[in-house]
Amino acid sequence: MGDRSMGLAVKRLEDARLVSGRGCFVADIDLHGQLYGIVLRSPHAHAEIEAIDTRAARRNPQVAAIFTGADLDTHNIGPVPCIAPVSNADGSPIVRPPRPVLARERVRYVGEPVAFVVATSRDAALDAAEAIDVDYRTLPVEIRTGTANDADAAQIWSEAKRNVCFTWSGGDAAATADAFDRAARTVTLSLINNRLVPNPLEPRGAIGEYDAARQRFKLYTCSQGPYLIRLLLAEPILRIPQADLQVITPDVGGGFGAKAYAYPEHAMVAMASRALGRPVKWEADRSEAFLADTHGRDHATEAELALDGTGRFLAARYRVTANMGAYPGVFGPAVPTIQGLAMASSVYRFEAIHVEVTGVFTNTPPVDIYRGAGRPEPIYALERLIDRAARELGEDPAELRGRNLIPAADMPAKTAAKAVYDTGDFATNLADVLDRAAHADIEARKADSARRGKLRGFGISYYIEQCAHSRDEAARVRVEPSGEVSVYSGAQSSGQGHETALAQIVADRLGIPVRRVRVRQGDSDAMAYGFGTFASRTLAIAGHAILEATDRVIRCANTIAAELLEASETDIEFANGSFAVPGTDRTVSFEQVAACAYNALALPPGAPFGLEAGAHYAPSAPTFPNGAHACEVEIDPETGAVAIERYTVTDDFGTLVNPDLVHGQVHGGIAQGLGQALLEDCRFDPETGQPLNASFLDYALPRADELPMFNVDTIAVPCTTNRLGVKGAGEAGTIGSPPAAINAILDALQPLGVRHIDMPATPHGIWQAIQNAGGKA
Repeated sequence: MGDRSMGLAVKRLEDARLVSGRGCFVADIDLHGQLYGIVLRSPHAHAEIEAIDTRAARRNPQVAAIFTGADLDTHNIGPVPCIAPVSNADGSPIVRPPRPVLARERVRYVGEPVAFVVATSRDAALDAAEAIDVDYRTLPVEIRTGTANDADAAQIWSEAKRNVCFTWSGGDAAATADAFDRAARTVTLSLINNRLVPNPLEPRGAIGEYDAARQRFKLYTCSQGPYLIRLLLAEPILRIPQADLQVITPDVGGGFGAKAYAYPEHAMVAMASRALGRPVKWEADRSEAFLADTHGRDHATEAELALDGTGRFLAARYRVTANMGAYPGVFGPAVPTIQGLAMASSVYRFEAIHVEVTGVFTNTPPVDIYRGAGRPEPIYALERLIDRAARELGEDPAELRGRNLIPAADMPAKTAAKAVYDTGDFATNLADVLDRAAHADIEARKADSARRGKLRGFGISYYIEQCAHSRDEAARVRVEPSGEVSVYSGAQSSGQGHETALAQIVADRLGIPVRRVRVRQGDSDAMAYGFGTFASRTLAIAGHAILEATDRVIRCANTIAAELLEASETDIEFANGSFAVPGTDRTVSFEQVAACAYNALALPPGAPFGLEAGAHYAPSAPTFPNGAHACEVEIDPETGAVAIERYTVTDDFGTLVNPDLVHGQVHGGIAQGLGQALLEDCRFDPETGQPLNASFLDYALPRADELPMFNVDTIAVPCTTNRLGVKGAGEAGTIGSPPAAINAILDALQPLGVRHIDMPATPHGIWQAIQNAGGKA
């Protein structure tokens, strides 16, 4: 009998090496003759570069080269592209100023690369970088999202009037306006979605190696997919065919969106390696990562909700100002626009939705995709808006949500935002989370807290996200003569457990032990095409492609099995790892067929040598993971300190390949979302543009002692858009947790007259809100 592994909590195959220190990360790779690069970065948020004097630095005998913006044309290096498919509301192009690999005449944020120093040691490169004298003429600065397009704001790009990158709209403006005109009640809310620094465990790094004989580049880098890095780096930046660039990604310590695309440093190490004829390695330290990585979120939103006399939702309207940073990110303009619109009506019935987004430039690092990318922002706004409406109507927030949920009987359902949900049972998920969170007994727990001088609050949120909608994916499955199976995928793990989950799909289909499957990823030469890992797409797209390739392998093996069993191919059945002729005792194992496939003398006429097949899958529609979150907090009104007492989640991720991997993703996502809700906020000095918290001394991430045990459960409603029935789980916790936490905090503070608080709800922020409201414990 073969092993069945789908749906089981198989222990992670990759952990044997990762937890024992035997992983291989970019920092672990050193090549023969390797040089070391250091990036000299701008200390100013906005300044003209009047001169760069590198003479003192070049006198260091260990310095191999120094590159500045003046060298980019000599080495034929292009700008970092923005490929977001976004236009202005009138159809005109958005402003896409080129982002140079090294700044030329002007710098526009603190940390922008100005020079790249290459030396025989990292310390020598650091010393040389410090010896470079750059003459800057500082310029006025604008860093605030909400005021960047004011008439008196500092102008960042001459082609972007009032710093506007784009003005975009989606939905039905006329129908939305009509619904608001007919509404019995309207509710408005202004809120901030705070800027975040991704901070994966492993900072970014890259090694460039140029083969002069073959005129071909090799790039080692931590990424979320070598194929996308190759696509963005080869022709747009290095100006070479993709075939002349191999990208290799070893083990990766976290990504969260920030490692999905090409960066200036990728081009720097490639350019330097070609110029010097030696490999060049660059590694960021943590402080540099705060300046050099793309940031996330940073929206200012005006949200409105229209309701009829029975508390039914009619329409929602959003006006968003989205900070793009100094340059439009690779995908940045798509995050608040295309991505945001799709989830603007969430799981609720609306007649109409309308979204207006103004993207603005500021003197800050570029903003791009960050875990959830366009889904957390509208879900946060709507879930906060619904709670505000419930308070004004005097209703239970859970009852108001329940009244407006799209019923399971309506599936497939087309939303007011034009998304089509194929499956989902939102009411069941909401009821389940309320039951498991003991919502019915909250008043008793509030009374107990009050007796101890504390404030207790209960908050809920419902999220849904559009996943697995981006690009296609390829896969290749090869059975080795030993019967072991190698799986090649364009997906790239950065901690999710792909080596286990993808192996389970193949092992289950072939009926072999999961440890006999080896997942190969991270090498753009391994397959002709791939894309990468983000938007919770790996199992739904890459997994589907792998399943198709595995089925093709089985069909090839069936031909060999028929020969061995002396039967017609149509008479053969494959199950549990064996081929058999029904009604007889004639069987042959998968391993026996694999061995025969590599024996030319035993192969049937016309059968190919070996056992290997490829497949390609392009999704016909997205998947829609969804679920309900319930957060319970206790607040000390004297200090504003928040303790999360309970956290309960009911998710629908469709079919679960491995429940433990899913729970791990949800736990991590909730922690990340609670970090945004309670602690994290990337801030800049409004006068100088200097970052105010560019280290862990000042930028607070959640720690284990600040989080409770999460009570996570799933109710699976398989999706219909891929063969596996999976929906994706990687970003869910990050989307549902911020509104649940803030709603809980405001529920606790309601008796003191506090009606609003923005993220992050720090102890000081909560204490200040209590003082401003004049409330007393």
